[in-house]
Amino acid sequence: MKENKDIEKLLLNDEAYEKFINTKIEKEFLKEVTQQDVQNKVITDIKSAPKELLFTKKAIYKVINKKSKTHSLINGIQAEAFLGAQNSDREKFLSLKTDFFVCGDNYIKFDRLKV
Repeated sequence: MKENKDIEKLLLNDEAYEKFINTKIEKEFLKEVTQQDVQNKVITDIKSAPKELLFTKKAIYKVINKKSKTHSLINGIQAEAFLGAQNSDREKFLSLKTDFFVCGDNYIKFDRLKV
């Protein structure tokens, strides 16, 4: 019975009700933001990256051209195409012994992975 009177007082007092609603909305917002942060985790160390995601769209690699001294970013699928038939480099890379490989004039280095 006392609970109902407290709720009734809360509802009759617009200011208290507004505070209650605002804090509830703020809590929900903070909960959603923290969930998004967990979902958008970025891995920059190749040793902690899952092997199956190294050559996907979620992986980002830096390409540095030795001759023209230019830098660009590519995804994992494009990096795998640079590897081509270089099985020894692919094995080193997938065993996480190294985070880079060389293809012609291009130096390709693992940058980050979005999980």
